[in-house]
Parts: sequence; structure tokens; C-alpha cells
Amino acid sequence: MLNVSQPLKISDDVSLVMLSLGNDRAAFCEIVTRYQNLLCSIAYAALGDIKQSEDLAQEVFIEAWQKLDTLKEPVKLKAWLCGILRFKISHHVRKAKRQPTLNAEDIAHQELSDSAFPSEEINAINVQERTLLWETLSSVDLAYREPLILFYRQQHSVERVAEELDLSIDAAKQRLSRGRKQLKETMLSFVETTLEKSAPGTAFTVAVVSVLGDISKPVMAASVTTSAAKIASFFKFSVFVSLLAALSGLISSGFGLRASLYQSRTENERRLTIKVFSLFIGFTVVWILSMFGLKHLALTSPGAETLYTFLAHTIVILLIISYICLTKAALEQTRALRAHERIFQPEAFTREIDQPDAKNKEYKSKLTLLGYPLIHFQFGTPESGDAPAVAWIAGGAKAYGLIFAWGMLAVAPISVGVFSFGIFTVGAVGFGLLSLGAVAIGVVAFGSSAIGFKAYSSLSSLGWESAFSAGFATAKEAAVGAIASAKEVNNDLAYQISDLTVFEQTYQWLLLVLAVLVIVPAYLHFVNVKKRMKV
Repeated sequence: MLNVSQPLKISDDVSLVMLSLGNDRAAFCEIVTRYQNLLCSIAYAALGDIKQSEDLAQEVFIEAWQKLDTLKEPVKLKAWLCGILRFKISHHVRKAKRQPTLNAEDIAHQELSDSAFPSEEINAINVQERTLLWETLSSVDLAYREPLILFYRQQHSVERVAEELDLSIDAAKQRLSRGRKQLKETMLSFVETTLEKSAPGTAFTVAVVSVLGDISKPVMAASVTTSAAKIASFFKFSVFVSLLAALSGLISSGFGLRASLYQSRTENERRLTIKVFSLFIGFTVVWILSMFGLKHLALTSPGAETLYTFLAHTIVILLIISYICLTKAALEQTRALRAHERIFQPEAFTREIDQPDAKNKEYKSKLTLLGYPLIHFQFGTPESGDAPAVAWIAGGAKAYGLIFAWGMLAVAPISVGVFSFGIFTVGAVGFGLLSLGAVAIGVVAFGSSAIGFKAYSSLSSLGWESAFSAGFATAKEAAVGAIASAKEVNNDLAYQISDLTVFEQTYQWLLLVLAVLVIVPAYLHFVNVKKRMKV
């Protein structure tokens, strides 16, 4: 049995909607708990009857459960619920005028038994109090009555009233002030204490959830497919993806920083190394914070999603440009500084390992195939005139591999680097047929941000055919995401076009490969640099 006293705790409506579409009653219970006071208060402000207002609000939640797949924009859940409620209020009022002795309507053909679920809120105030309360409130204009009722039911929080009714703080304060003025001074205290006791609580939630239990699964299946549940699971999983990608990148950067410090021979070189790595980390932090900030703004600013989506994708493009400029500048300045330091601080380069032609600065296997060494790794600081590492398996500042390459710039069928180019690529920025990374660009791209024919990410995805993201997802044909834009959005067809079934079967292997290819080469390079270059 569902424990409604401990509802699922998820921060945003989008995730709750996705989970509810997958027949997760605990998630829908959280929706009921989150919005029951708002709906009951709006209904009470219009009808003046606590029991009728709760019955009507319950009808709204039951209808929402059955028709949740018609909600095209999950971010607008609250507005959608309020829209259903106001339609029902209008219908109820019109019907009551024709039939004054109107009985409570059936809720989705499932009667709610007052004896089975007694309203502890209604029992808390007697008939005389309820009558006097409404006589007092009915003298207040509806525009001021709604915020007034919410204010006393929401622990006297102006901020909550403004949030629930989509008002500014100043507008909420103004309406509350005018509402209180319309109340008789002698009745203000009575209204306050009585409304506090009338707010819907656990009994309301239990009543709604009990009816959900009576609605059979086929009713849900008729409107919602199991793909919604899978989409919801991807939203949960994307948090893990972001964490793993961030940790592997952080660990790799740590090894890279320590290796570069071992390669440095003067204080100026060490300062440049720290500066370059600080800028890389700084760009990354700004990008991540910006993406989360824009997602929050998009989810809390209905109507402005297109603007924030555009800004999110623009930031990703700017990050790529920043990485390109920083990488180019870092290589040029490192070479120029090393040449300068050799002239002005020659005493720092007296060891054999620090000579320009030192053999121990690199490892090149004697075995060759088709004229190329099997392995070629460079361990010293890049200097003017240095050729890139070229081999079947290559590593260095610039590395070109016939099979595998690792470095600041890596080009190979399988490549790992700050910038990686190939068939299968892993990097801060990767370009490939199958690309993984902080920013992945490819036919199939998988990363924190992704751009491709099919793009999968945790922060932002820009795809030609399809895009999936826990943040921004934009594509021509299909998009699945918290803020999604495409012909098909957050539905079964979008799920199928995005090939999330195939992705679900392979992502664990992709994550394993991502972690291994990012961390292991960085660690091995660091160990060799430390062994060969340590002062």
C-alpha cells in the first residue's frame, strides 16, 4: 500500500510527470501533495463550500491522472491543473443554477466515501463556523479572496502565495492588503484561525490515491505506454551520468596537472601550467553553472523556454570556441616560454633529461608495422621544432595514431584528449562517428552536452534527427527532455525515434569505456612523466 505520509521527494514537476506517466503512483502522490492546497483554495474561493471544493479538486487530480499524456509541456503542470479546475468550477456553477440541490458528482465514476475517508479538516470546524466564514469571505472580491485564503492556509507566507498564483511579491502583498481591508476588522482573527484549520491535509491525499488504486492498469495503458517509465528512468540516470563524467574528467585533469608540474623546470613554467589548468576548470565550471541556471529559469518562466534554450546551446558553442583558443594559446605559450627559459635560466636545464635531444623524453618501440612504430609516447614539455607523436598507439601533446591516440590534441580511429578526432572519440571536446565527452560532437554523441545526428546528454542536446537530455533537448524530429523542442516531444514516438531502447542496453558499457579511456591513459602518462622527469 502506498504510504502517502512520506511522498516521493523530487524537486521539479517535469520529473514527477515523467514518473507518473510510467504509472508511478508515489510520484503522482507528490503532485497531489504539492498542489492540493492551491486547487482546494481556488475552488473554495469560487464555491464557498469546503466539502464541494475538495470534491472538485479531487476530480481534477483523478482526471489529470487519466489524461496526463495530453500534457505536452510538463513544465506547465500547475497551470494545466488550474485550467482543468477552473473549467470544472464554471461547469459546476452553471449546473448548480439549473439544479440547486445538486449532489456531489462521481469522480471518474469512482465514488469517494466520506465514511471511509473522513475529512479531518472539515471535522476541525463546525457548521456554524463554516457558514460564518463564508459569509465573511463572500464580501471580498474574488481577485483578493483567492490570495487571502492561500495566505492563511500557507503558514502566512506571501512568497508561497505569489509562487502559487504566479504573481510578483508586490502584487501578492497588494492583493492581500486590499483583501484584508474588505474584511470587517472584528472578523479578521476569526477568518485567519478558521482558514488555518480548513486547509486540506493527509486525508485529502489518501482519498485521491485510494481512487487511483481502483483505476485499473489498462485504463492507463490506453493513454500511456511503458516508454514513459523508461524516459523517467533516464532522467534519474542522467544525474549519475553527469557525476561519473565530471569525476573522470576531474581525476584525469588532476593527473595531467601533476604531470605538467613535473615537466616544468622554472617557476614561470609552473605558473603557466597552473594558469592554463585553472582556465580550463574555470570555463568548465561557468558552463555547468550556466546550464543549471538556465534550466531553472526555463522551468520557472513559462513562455520563455525558447530564449533559454537558445542561450544554452549558444553557451555550448562558446565553450567549444574557448577550449580551441585556450588549447592553441597554451601550446604556443608553452613552447615560447621553454625557449625563453633555456636562454635566461640555463642552470635549470643542466640534467641530461632536459637536453633537447634527450632520448629518455619519449618512448618509441623498436617494433614497427608498415613503417610506423607500434608505440610512441612523449613525456617532456612540448618545445619548438618537436614533431608530434606518430605510431599505431601514440601519446603526447600532439598525437596521431593509426589505432589509438592520447594527448592534448589526439587524432586516431580511437582517440582520447582535450580535443579528439576519429571514429570513436573521448575528450573534453570530441569529434567522431561515436563521440563521448564533456562536449560530444558526432553522428552519435553522448556527453554532458551533445551535438549530433543523435544526441544524448545530461545538460543539453542539439540533434538533427533526435535529442535526449535531462536539461535542454532540441532536434528536428524527436526530443525527450525537461525542456524539449521538436516535432515529437516527450511521447512514445519521440522515444522510439531516439532509439532509447538501444541506448539503454549500451550505456553501461559506454560509461565503462569512458571512465577507462579518460583515467587510465592519464594515470599511466603521469607515472611515466614522474619517473622520467622528476627533479
